[in-house]
Amino acid sequence: MTIRTTCRCILFIAMALGSVFAQNAGTSSGYPTPRDGFPPSEQRGHGLYLRYCVYCHGVFGDGNGDNAQFLDPRPRDFTAATFKCRSTPTGTLPLDSDLINTLLRGVEASNMPSWRPLSDENRQDLIAYIKTFSERWKTEKAGDPIKIPAETAVDIASIRHGAELFQKMECWKCHGQQGHGDGPSASTLTDSKDQPIHPYNFAAAENDGRFKCGVTNQDLYRIFMTGVDGTPMPSFADVIQPNDAWDLVHFLRTLQTNRRSPENSALKAAGGPSALKAPGDKPSASNPAPSNNGRPSAGGGR
Repeated sequence: MTIRTTCRCILFIAMALGSVFAQNAGTSSGYPTPRDGFPPSEQRGHGLYLRYCVYCHGVFGDGNGDNAQFLDPRPRDFTAATFKCRSTPTGTLPLDSDLINTLLRGVEASNMPSWRPLSDENRQDLIAYIKTFSERWKTEKAGDPIKIPAETAVDIASIRHGAELFQKMECWKCHGQQGHGDGPSASTLTDSKDQPIHPYNFAAAENDGRFKCGVTNQDLYRIFMTGVDGTPMPSFADVIQPNDAWDLVHFLRTLQTNRRSPENSALKAAGGPSALKAPGDKPSASNPAPSNNGRPSAGGGR
């Protein structure tokens, strides 16, 4: 191999590596696309959107990309600026950090993957462009994030009270008595676009315990208080006290029967699911006896 050939090889490798590093550094992977009135960040975001997002979310951000017809649930419609996963009250716009967290985490039980390989700058540019699809971002401010109090103790009393709240608040009508997402109302549910939507199947969760908008107990608490906009899952901020919400979190974790967790350990130590029933309780149509094996049935996730 000649010196000239060797130099050319080195140059080619350097250029290739430079391209990779540039993509991860957010300097050139955005394919900056000139747009009248768009600042540099939105131009870079436009290029990123055309590369990674347009085939699902569509040229106009309305969720009607070429792939959308094959996806269930359908891709998000950015023109409505209605987002499921937020730290802000129901009906308000999310924080940029909420949208970035969705890009990092992906959306469980959907076709939305994690975009963790993108750089921080890439994600910020992409969010800047996505916000151009709705006029709401020009006329409204993001809501103030809700406050999450310290978690209460995980014990059988908390889990038992959470089970009572699960019945009282009729969560079972959608999610089912064992959390399989097969409650009597499940087959009738639709989202804000009149598309069928499936309640979250707690029982299908693996040991990571992930659900649509997070993985931690704090994330689950947040969902109670913010609701999942665009779906039948409401906010309970006006109808449930913080300690009660934590009790409900602790009970719902026991429906994730495949998960190793403090909640399942506390329930097992107390004697298992039978410890949640008050003396003299009898199975009924709305409160059937727990299944013997606790294994998940078929179901989707909201």
